[in-house]
Amino acid sequence: MSVKDVSVVIPLLNEEESLPELIQWIERVMNEHEYSYEVLLVDDGSTDESWRVIAENGKRNPNIKGIRFSRNYGKSAALNTGFFEASGEVVITMDADLQDSPDEIPGLVKMITEDGLDMVSGWKKKRYDPISKTIPSKFFNGVTRWISGVKLNDFNCGLKAYNKQVIKTIDVYGEMHRYIPVIAKWNGFSKIGEKVVEHRARKYGVTKFGLERFINGFLDLLSITFVSKFKRKPMHFFGALGTLSFLSGTVFTVKLLWDKLNSVYFSGIPLKRDVTEQPLFYLALVAVVIGVQLFLTGFLAELIAHKSTDRNEYVVIEKSGL
Repeated sequence: MSVKDVSVVIPLLNEEESLPELIQWIERVMNEHEYSYEVLLVDDGSTDESWRVIAENGKRNPNIKGIRFSRNYGKSAALNTGFFEASGEVVITMDADLQDSPDEIPGLVKMITEDGLDMVSGWKKKRYDPISKTIPSKFFNGVTRWISGVKLNDFNCGLKAYNKQVIKTIDVYGEMHRYIPVIAKWNGFSKIGEKVVEHRARKYGVTKFGLERFINGFLDLLSITFVSKFKRKPMHFFGALGTLSFLSGTVFTVKLLWDKLNSVYFSGIPLKRDVTEQPLFYLALVAVVIGVQLFLTGFLAELIAHKSTDRNEYVVIEKSGL
């Protein structure tokens, strides 16, 4: 596989109407700037004629390459597979719905090659989305900035640029494509920039995402924060919680036993209720049991953490131009 200047990775689902215009637009930009390039179109289980459009363009232009999934695996799977196949020194990702402008590609490439950034994220400062998407998006981005420490305004923008080393190092799984900047940072790629990009009104079709993506997004953020911080040292998390729980339960148990001994042998004043009749006794017992369980969970997680995990594999039923 020959090395290209630029690889453009485009995940898509049912975009047969927009693909011809998008491909021609990318070709024009690449030829104007004399890039050696490839366009990797990852068909994520489309049920329309998207694959036919990809295959026809691949026959016309060998730089247009396609990967077709057997079913819909999601955007993260499509990006991860595209990253694996990409050979460009700079990798651009964009959506296939024509809301991302290929005219932004040269500026993004420059920030990687000349400014030395590891990755650049687009910022759709002026958006053509309904308020039902823009307001939750602002809140989502604010929370992500606060938790991750990555100072970006638009984590979910599909238009991004990467140094090749970044995409060959990270794994994108589940629905983690929203957090690629966070994953990159926690893998040591801290030179992350941002570029204001044009956001175009949707020309064909309808959006493939609903409001549920924001709920899932927050759950994914909690997941990736935990995994990134404790993937190699889970005992630090479970052990700390286990110690706190076990010691709390032990302290309360000792107090209850002391009160019992004090009433029998020293003060002579009987307790109003026996030890086993007090709610605090059961709370202490539960705390001790939970503490032991958390310790065991930590040990098991440590054993699992030492096992190497391979890049997720997806069922690719057809390729074009690869």
